[in-house]
Amino acid sequence: MSIETALAELSAELGIESHVTDWRPITQDMINQFAEVTGDHQWIHLDVERCKRESPFGTTIAHGMLTSALIPGFFEDIALVARYPDIKMGVNYGSNKIRYPSPVPANSNVRARFTLAKIDQIGDNALQLAHSVVMEIEGGKKPVCVAEVVSRLYW
Repeated sequence: MSIETALAELSAELGIESHVTDWRPITQDMINQFAEVTGDHQWIHLDVERCKRESPFGTTIAHGMLTSALIPGFFEDIALVARYPDIKMGVNYGSNKIRYPSPVPANSNVRARFTLAKIDQIGDNALQLAHSVVMEIEGGKKPVCVAEVVSRLYW
């Protein structure tokens, strides 16, 4: 399928929530591994006993950056590369804005909601897409991450 066809199809989806992912667990083990990789060993992420005593959350919480780091994996659920088999590759181009309105307690579940916010053709062989991504926690009242994520698809 051509880039022109994809541009026309995707343009028709602007402003419409296109996908809600399945729930994914955020375990204490994931949080511990993220702390090791990033060097962010703040007690609110790792010290379960201290969190029970001192944290307003009563438990450890995921790093905000861990929460947003799940977004590329959630993009796999949208399957744009599978939808357009002529795409040579898709890349994460960055984020325009990321906020963490609510914490993610260890051993909770999160999912993401995607809305295509903007689409532009870049040269003859690429589309740049900006998605509004709202991550929510199972049973929560506020989002845990709100981001505008930019990706590129190359033909």
